[in-house]
Amino acid sequence: MNVQIEDSWKAHLQPEFDKDYFYTLTNFVREEYGKYAIYPPGKLIFNAFNLCPFDKVKVVILGQDPYPTPGQYYGVCFSVPDGTPVPGSLANIFQEIHQDLGKPVPASGNLDRWVAQGVFSLNSVLTVRAYETGSHRNVGWETFTDAVIRKLSEEREHLVFMLWGNYAKAKKNLIDGKKHLILEAAHPSPRSAEHGFLGCKHFS
Repeated sequence: MNVQIEDSWKAHLQPEFDKDYFYTLTNFVREEYGKYAIYPPGKLIFNAFNLCPFDKVKVVILGQDPYPTPGQYYGVCFSVPDGTPVPGSLANIFQEIHQDLGKPVPASGNLDRWVAQGVFSLNSVLTVRAYETGSHRNVGWETFTDAVIRKLSEEREHLVFMLWGNYAKAKKNLIDGKKHLILEAAHPSPRSAEHGFLGCKHFS
């Protein structure tokens, strides 16, 4: 299958694109876009990949689902466009950076500046119906993004994997801890940040 994605990722992931599950996933996603409001816009599904080529990745941040609210998700996990209110999880990430490193809290929740420096911010599910968190779970995206994590672990060295929350921590078995640094903490969500995310000092 010919997937529109940045060339270096395409070279590494073409075996996944040719598997049966990916055809099934693609057909499902295409049908969903035809029937419902789906985020992100189709051309931005692989935005994180297009902004951060395979060999430029230095840090991997793992999330679960895209934001389901209109105007928030554009293909980069935790990030929102300029001018969009900063969601609670991202506000806690900024607060931790401020407390840990003394950096001022940014006015914008747009993390493209991070991605340009090699922070690959990836959700395990890459699409979602409007207002329906988790609506595209268990249709094949997790198989694909697990393969992405495994590929980075196997073919790169000295990456930092930030696993926040139990869902992300469950991906630890995909990563070679002898080659890479794995940092684990509670999720930065307002429901859990006080229980081990704030104060984790992952950024220092």
